[in-house]
Amino acid sequence: MGLLDEVGKIAGAVAAVEAAEKVDPEAGLLTKGVAAIAGFEGAGKLESLVENKEEQKPDDANNAQAADDASSQT
Repeated sequence: MGLLDEVGKIAGAVAAVEAAEKVDPEAGLLTKGVAAIAGFEGAGKLESLVENKEEQKPDDANNAQAADDASSQT
C-alpha cells in the first residue's frame, strides 16, 4: 500500500498549496513550498493515525466481547 500512501501525501501537499493561494493570492514560492511540505507531512501523519485506529478497533472489539462473555458466565 506504499503507492497509495504516497498519493495521499501528494494530495495533502496540493491541497495545502491551494489553501495558501486562497489565503494569499500573492503568495511567493517560499510560502507555497512550505505549505507543500507541511501538507505532505501532515497527510502522512494523518494516514498513520488512521491506520493505528483501525488496528486498535479489532483488539477493542475482541476485548469487549471477552468481557461480555466473562460477565454472562457468572
